[in-house]
Formats: sequence, structure tokens, C-alpha cells
Amino acid sequence: MTDRMRARLRPRDLLAESLAGLFTRPGRSLLTALGAVLGIASLVATLGIAETAGNQIITAFDELAATSVVVTTDQGFFGNAPQATLPWDSEERLTRLNGVTAAGTMGSVPIGGLLTRSVPIKDPLGLTEFQIPMIAASPGLYPAARGSLATGRWYDRGHSDRADRVAVLGTGAAQRLNITRVDQQPVVFVGDHSFVVLGILDEVERQPELLNALIVPEGTARDLYDYRSPDTIQIDTEVGAASLISDQAPIAVAPDDPSTVRVQAPSEPDDVRAGVEQDVNAMFLILGGVSLLVGAIGIANVTLVSVLERVGEIGLRRALGASRRHIAYQFLLESTGVGLFGGAIGASTGVLVVVGVSALRTWTPVLDPRIPLAAPLLGALTGLLAGLYPAIRASLMEPVDSLRGAA
Repeated sequence: MTDRMRARLRPRDLLAESLAGLFTRPGRSLLTALGAVLGIASLVATLGIAETAGNQIITAFDELAATSVVVTTDQGFFGNAPQATLPWDSEERLTRLNGVTAAGTMGSVPIGGLLTRSVPIKDPLGLTEFQIPMIAASPGLYPAARGSLATGRWYDRGHSDRADRVAVLGTGAAQRLNITRVDQQPVVFVGDHSFVVLGILDEVERQPELLNALIVPEGTARDLYDYRSPDTIQIDTEVGAASLISDQAPIAVAPDDPSTVRVQAPSEPDDVRAGVEQDVNAMFLILGGVSLLVGAIGIANVTLVSVLERVGEIGLRRALGASRRHIAYQFLLESTGVGLFGGAIGASTGVLVVVGVSALRTWTPVLDPRIPLAAPLLGALTGLLAGLYPAIRASLMEPVDSLRGAA
């Protein structure tokens, strides 16, 4: 009888029995599949959002870091004084190069221990005086650093040529001096020298030290202080021109000895792009893997509960001649089917999430088409692995013990 039973128990019969077991308790099956749906949806969505966000990050990188070239004076050994100085007309020299959109020079002004205040009378207690660094900058530094003004304006070449006592405050310096507007032409005092505030910086994408400084024209710094020459040139280039400009800039500013200046060029975009994408994808892949693991635990838990509730059924099948492997196959098919169904629904849900998030953020959705196609198979594999222990436990039950436990 056993041999005849085994002969009649074909794969089609096992599939029918597994489907019957799933549809006998549709509510439980749907709730079990929900774990796989959430896991696969999270995995597909996180991978898609990672690729989409990575693409946006790289675009922003190409627009900012990949277009920045910084030229500085070469330092001697052990941080000694610069071996050379940058020419005053560096801005004009560099803006003539093809591919340069803006260039500006800057340098720290030696004001010693002079304090800065916004009131004409010195405070004997020093409560209204602050140690604020002074930076001399050419007019071209503002567009080269990609700055934006909260109020007012940036000074021009005429202010520098006339050595006008004007200044632009970084947002941090303005807050310390309690200056929020320039329509009344506020004045700040550095020692005995006064400067009319023309504008207040709101933000700069490069050279962040400007935000906490008092910025004056180079001509003014030369006239009032011992400012000898700029020490930094910030260059803004067109996309793809940074490598060429980094080679040409030393020749333009120091044609007699280009080795006396140092150039900081951006890294190769392809290398940085690969690094950013790898880091972002790894982070989101871990999050998706955790979600999938939670779904697998849910499938395993519900399948195990199903085994315990169907002890009588298992004993009856074993008594009628079903082998251990037939019992194991049935429960494996049930858990695999749940995972496959959950994977298919989860893949569709994940794709919709990626599209929805991209639409809300006005991004272009990016998703490898192999991911949603492979997601149902991954769900089936998850269900298969999650059902291993419950299936093995069901196959090890003895008919007599199963029937006795059911009774």
C-alpha cells in the first residue's frame, strides 16, 4: 500500500496539496505573505532610492567639487614662509583662460590683536568688541566661491583701486556684531579704522572661512595694513575643464617658475562617483536586508505554527503511507509559494515607492530592471529557507505520536 501511495503522489499532487493547505486558511496565508511583501518592497525601494539618490549626489558633485580649482603659494619645509607670492593681477590672468568662469584671490590680513566693534566708542569692559579675522579678497572671489548675499552688495574693482574703506561681513561676523541690515550704511571699527558695511554674506559653497570674517578689498588692505600679496586663488571652471585649468594655472600666475605654486585639483569624477554609489548602495542594501530578514522570520514563525496546528493531518498522512520527504516537500512548497507571491507583490510595491519618492523630490527615478525581475525569485528563496526548519520538524513526526497529540 505504501508503494502504491508513493507512486500516486506525483509533483502535481504535492502542488495541489500545498495549494489546498494555503487556501484553506486564506487570511493566515495573506498575513504570512505580508511579511515577504514588506521585506521585498523595502529591498526594492531602498535599492531604487539609493541609485536615484546616488545619481543626484553625483550630479551635485559634478556641479560643485568637480569645477573647483584652488591655487596656493608653495610652502617651505616644516611650514616655513611661502617661497613665492601670487601676483596682484592673478584674477585677470586666470579669467583669460578658456574654461574659467570666475576667479578670485584672497588672503589673511595681519591686523595683530585689533578688535572689531560696531559702535564708535570703545567699551572698557570689552563686551562689544570681538576678535574677528580680516580677509582681503578681489571682486572675483564672490562668484568664484559661489556666494550669496543676505542683503546689500559685493564691492567692485573701483573700491579696491581707490582703497575705499568698505567691507562685506560674513554671516557669523554679522551676528556677533549684531548687524542685520545695510540700508542705513552701518559702520564697523577695527582699531582706529572704520569700514562701511556694503553687504552681508548669506552662504558660500567654497571657502567657508569667509562666513566668519570681515572681508575688505585688496587695495584697502594694502593701504591700511601690511598686506603684501594674496595667498589663495579660488577658480570656478566649466564642467570637464578642471583638469586642463589645473595644468595651465601655475603657468599663468608664475610663468617664470610654475613650481612655486601648488594646485588643488578635484579627484577624478569617475572614481568619486564609484565610491559614493558604493557607499550609498551598501547602506541601503543593509536596511533592505534587515527588512527581508524580518519577513523571513515571519514566514518561518507562521509556518511553524501551521505545523503545530496540523499535527493530526500530518499523522493521518503518515499513517496512510506518506513518506517523511512528502511531508517536508508539502510544507516547503507552501512556504515557497507564500514567498513567491509576496515577492511579486513586494517588487511592484517597491517600484511604485521609488517612482513616488522621485516624483515628490522632482528626481529622475533610477532602478536596475534586473532588481524587480529577480525580486519574486528572491522572495521564493526566502520562503524556501524560512520553511526548512518547520518542514523538517513536520517530517520527523511519528504517525502514532501525531495522532495521539491530535486526540
